[in-house]
Parts: sequence; C-alpha cells; structure tokens
Amino acid sequence: MKDILSPESITCNLETRFIGQRVLYYPSLASTNEVAKEKARRGAVAGTVVVAGEQTAGKGRRQRVWLSPEGSIALSVILYPGLGCLPPLIMLASLAVVRSIEAVTALKPQVKWPNDVLINTRKVSGILIESEVRGDAVDYAVIGIGVNVNLRISDFPEIVPTATSLSDELARDVSRLDLIRRLLVEVETLYLALLSKGPIYEAWRDSLVTLGKEVHVESGDATYDGIAESVARDGSLLLRRPDGGLSRIVAGDVTLRHRV
Repeated sequence: MKDILSPESITCNLETRFIGQRVLYYPSLASTNEVAKEKARRGAVAGTVVVAGEQTAGKGRRQRVWLSPEGSIALSVILYPGLGCLPPLIMLASLAVVRSIEAVTALKPQVKWPNDVLINTRKVSGILIESEVRGDAVDYAVIGIGVNVNLRISDFPEIVPTATSLSDELARDVSRLDLIRRLLVEVETLYLALLSKGPIYEAWRDSLVTLGKEVHVESGDATYDGIAESVARDGSLLLRRPDGGLSRIVAGDVTLRHRV
C-alpha cells in the first residue's frame, strides 16, 4: 500500500476543530519534535501538526533512539495547555493511539505504564512529550508519536525481541493516512475532554496491561520489584513491594515479569 501523505490529504474534510487543521509535512526529518518545538517558539497556532515521511534521528524517553523509517508514522502535535494539563498529556496521547489503532485495524492494543503501546506484549508505538515551562506558565507542549505501521520488523534485528508493527500483526499493509487522520480526531476529542475535566484518567487506567502484574521498575538510579497495584490520578505507579510496603513511582521503565 502506497498511501500519499501531504497536508492536503491529511486535512481534507478532517473532522476536528483545530488539531490537524494546519499540517506541515516533510518527506524526511531528523525529528518531528525538534521542528515542532521550533515552530511553537515562533508562535505556531495550537493544533499544528508536524509529520515526516521518515524520521532519521527520532528519540524516545530517556534519550533512547526511536526508529521511524519509511512506512512508519512520525508526527508531533503543538499545544498550549495550562500547567495542570501537562501530566495527563501522557495518558491522553497513549489512549489516542490505542483508540485509533482499534478503529482502523480492529487490533486490541494495551498500554504498558506509563505510555508504551503494545500489541501481543510487543511495542508498536512510542510517545515523547516535551514542554517548556517558565514559572507556573507553559510556553508550549509537544506530543510526539511514533507508530510502527508498515514495517517488516525482521528487517531491524535490534528491535525484533521487543517490537511489532501493524502490518506484521495483520499480514497486510495499513493506510498510514487513515491512521493519522483518526489519530488527530482522537487527540482532539481527548484534549477537549481533558480541558472539561472529563474521565481521561479512568479510560487510561483501564487500558493498562501493567496493573496486577509482577514487574521490575527502573526509576533513575533506583530499581523496584513487586506487583503493579494501581496508578494515581497524576499517572504515578503504585507498586506493592515484596515486604508489603507501597512505593509511588513518578517516572520509570517497567518490565513485565512473566511466570514460567
């Protein structure tokens, strides 16, 4: 499937008020987030989306590399939220990815805390949110989203153990255009719900594959093992340690422990 990505194809009759009504498309970029941050500093309108046909120097959380070769989706959305809306953007973005994949492919993704989207325990999407805050004012926030759409994961040996793609799961190609358009609708729907204090937290919590599982967590220089018991409304993970104590983890990487 060779779907054509362009500002016109993405915005044409797009059923959103502002997300995706302005699209900047580049056949190839080092990083959509870097371009989006530059545009935001120059006053780009809220909802502006930067899309790349391929991304050559994408990054994930903790400065990890995120591969976005041709056939994948790499995009960033510019927003200007209030300070209180920053933490829930992680919930919003991962939930938008889950819902758009379900709508376009009928696959059933889940979220591994805090925001990795998995299909059959393998990562299909990564999310990186970057913002600039001065005092109690947010200058901007950028939601970066990468989705493995039409990729043969076996071509990338370094990610074979942990990653999948929509095309590998379905044994057919998926329209990137359809997925991007649905994703922008879902991002706006959830963002407007967030602004009106809608149930973003509850929907995100219910999508988590992590809860109730034995996990290993790396958070900064610390490591934790235990049962992922719950998540707080601010998105932090509540981990029940083997000694019965409860740890609250604000940020970190989770590995699911599989019983043999």
